[in-house]
Amino acid sequence: MAQTMTYSKEQNIKYAQQLNDIIKSLPDYCRDFFDSLEFTKQARTKVAYAYDIRTFYNFLVKEIPFTKGKDIKDVSLSDIEKVSAKDINDFLRYVKVYKHNGAYVTNSDKAAKRKLCALRKFYGYYYRYEIISANPSIKVDMPKIRDKAIVRLDVNEVADFLDQVETGDRLPENARKKHDKFKVRDLALLTLMLGTGIRVSECVGLDIDDLDFDNNRIKVVRKGGDEDYVYFGDEARDALIDYLEERQDMQVKEEDKRALFISQKKSRLTVRSVELLVKKYAATVTSLKHITPHKLRSTYGTNLYQASRDIYLVADVLGHKDVNTTRRHYADMDDENKREARNIVRLREKNE
Repeated sequence: MAQTMTYSKEQNIKYAQQLNDIIKSLPDYCRDFFDSLEFTKQARTKVAYAYDIRTFYNFLVKEIPFTKGKDIKDVSLSDIEKVSAKDINDFLRYVKVYKHNGAYVTNSDKAAKRKLCALRKFYGYYYRYEIISANPSIKVDMPKIRDKAIVRLDVNEVADFLDQVETGDRLPENARKKHDKFKVRDLALLTLMLGTGIRVSECVGLDIDDLDFDNNRIKVVRKGGDEDYVYFGDEARDALIDYLEERQDMQVKEEDKRALFISQKKSRLTVRSVELLVKKYAATVTSLKHITPHKLRSTYGTNLYQASRDIYLVADVLGHKDVNTTRRHYADMDDENKREARNIVRLREKNE
């Protein structure tokens, strides 16, 4: 009997198919570059690189004189070699706002930075193997990304948020009927996210077999593909047990029999569905904050750091491979610790 494929493997197959489709639209020599990433980059990252590089080729055949009017497939490595640092700077400016298939496309500074990273990797491969004689991408300054304040739910907002998931009394009238049908599922899912800080992709990828009530933990597949155990508290445990009782009676498509969280369509819940779910309930709690599944993760990280004051613990629980990533996210809380510590060391005793 064939073994059921896991969610992460299904996603990797989907990304592999997307990557192949994009590579087919690029010059044949590009395949060598993507083959070089096979064991160093995750499938999702390779697809992101492919989209960015295809955007670069679109720019070349529309804007650069020596490639203008060519078919993308006909852009040669000698053409790539002629591209200057100024051309790449023009490309980064071009992607801020450009027209594609009759619609305007915009990119933030963060997206422009990602595109330059993809080009540096792309040019670096051909330059390292002496296929081209110059690498103009390293002469281009990386766009500067300014840090933004982290948006998170306050303690009272978390309680109000979960109350609304449970009752739905502030939802629009037309949403309440659907709420009654899925409120147990929604409460289990959102309590788990707020109580563990797992990513939305990790959450929708959970199978029933990933639950371990003996140890109060779940097995997740992290962003880089590694498996990890994440522990949940009593609130999440109770919500999950209530949901599993309902889950037993649900009709589910055969290919998603193992999935933990099931949609109205009787299939595994998607990332987009959870994003809409969070948006729906968050709108009943706050109109000033743009709350997304990632903001629930930030909320958990904040609460854990406030309780433990241990940045290494937070990094480990959130699945950050580099603690500096965690430190950047919670730097404002480090500042709060410094403020609180300002009077700990006394230089002289005050006279009473």
